[in-house]
Amino acid sequence: MIMVKPALPYLDVIRAVRESFDLPVAAYNVSGEYAMIKAAGAKGLLDERPAALESLTSIVRAGADLVVSYWAKELAAWL
Repeated sequence: MIMVKPALPYLDVIRAVRESFDLPVAAYNVSGEYAMIKAAGAKGLLDERPAALESLTSIVRAGADLVVSYWAKELAAWL
Protein backbone atom coordinates (compact mmCIF):
# COMPACT_ATOMS: atom_id res chain seq x y z
CA MET A 1 0.00 0.00 0.00
CA ILE A 2 1.14 3.52 -0.80
CA MET A 3 0.06 6.45 1.43
CA VAL A 4 -0.24 10.01 0.13
CA LYS A 5 -0.28 12.72 2.80
CA PRO A 6 -1.73 15.34 2.79
CA ALA A 7 -4.51 14.36 0.43
CA LEU A 8 -6.11 17.53 -0.92
CA PRO A 9 -3.08 19.46 -2.17
CA TYR A 10 -1.75 16.26 -3.73
CA LEU A 11 -4.75 15.02 -5.73
CA ASP A 12 -2.49 15.03 -8.80
CA VAL A 13 0.03 12.88 -6.92
CA ILE A 14 -2.71 10.43 -5.91
CA ARG A 15 -3.67 10.13 -9.59
CA ALA A 16 -0.03 9.67 -10.67
CA VAL A 17 0.56 7.00 -8.01
CA ARG A 18 -2.65 5.21 -9.06
CA GLU A 19 -1.46 5.15 -12.68
CA SER A 20 2.15 4.20 -11.87
CA PHE A 21 1.86 1.41 -9.31
CA ASP A 22 -0.22 -1.73 -9.04
CA LEU A 23 -0.73 -1.31 -5.30
CA PRO A 24 -3.60 -0.02 -3.16
CA VAL A 25 -3.47 3.75 -2.70
CA ALA A 26 -4.36 5.33 0.63
CA ALA A 27 -4.76 9.05 1.26
CA TYR A 28 -4.68 10.85 4.59
CA ASN A 29 -7.10 13.77 4.92
CA VAL A 30 -4.94 15.60 7.47
CA SER A 31 -6.18 17.55 10.49
CA GLY A 32 -5.62 20.94 8.87
CA GLU A 33 -7.90 20.07 5.96
CA TYR A 34 -10.54 18.86 8.42
CA ALA A 35 -10.16 21.88 10.70
CA MET A 36 -10.43 24.32 7.79
CA ILE A 37 -13.86 23.01 6.77
CA LYS A 38 -15.01 22.61 10.39
CA ALA A 39 -14.10 26.25 11.17
CA ALA A 40 -15.76 27.59 8.03
CA GLY A 41 -18.89 25.58 8.82
CA ALA A 42 -18.97 26.81 12.42
CA LYS A 43 -18.77 30.42 11.21
CA GLY A 44 -21.59 29.87 8.71
CA LEU A 45 -19.33 30.39 5.72
CA LEU A 46 -20.30 27.03 4.23
CA ASP A 47 -22.39 23.98 4.95
CA GLU A 48 -20.00 21.46 6.50
CA ARG A 49 -21.65 18.26 5.30
CA PRO A 50 -21.63 18.93 1.54
CA ALA A 51 -18.18 20.53 1.76
CA ALA A 52 -16.79 17.51 3.58
CA LEU A 53 -18.45 15.10 1.16
CA GLU A 54 -17.06 17.01 -1.82
CA SER A 55 -13.60 17.06 -0.28
CA LEU A 56 -13.58 13.33 0.46
CA THR A 57 -15.15 12.47 -2.90
CA SER A 58 -12.41 14.37 -4.72
CA ILE A 59 -9.80 12.21 -2.99
CA VAL A 60 -11.53 9.01 -4.11
CA ARG A 61 -12.03 10.36 -7.63
CA ALA A 62 -8.30 11.11 -7.80
CA GLY A 63 -7.68 7.38 -7.29
CA ALA A 64 -7.49 6.61 -3.57
CA ASP A 65 -8.73 3.18 -2.52
CA LEU A 66 -8.73 4.15 1.15
CA VAL A 67 -9.21 7.55 2.76
CA VAL A 68 -8.17 8.15 6.36
CA SER A 69 -10.25 11.02 7.72
CA TYR A 70 -11.34 12.69 10.92
CA TRP A 71 -14.86 12.65 9.45
CA ALA A 72 -15.09 8.85 9.62
CA LYS A 73 -17.85 8.69 12.27
CA GLU A 74 -19.85 11.56 10.78
CA LEU A 75 -19.42 10.18 7.27
CA ALA A 76 -20.80 6.81 8.36
CA ALA A 77 -23.95 8.54 9.63
CA TRP A 78 -24.25 10.77 6.54
CA LEU A 79 -24.07 7.86 4.14
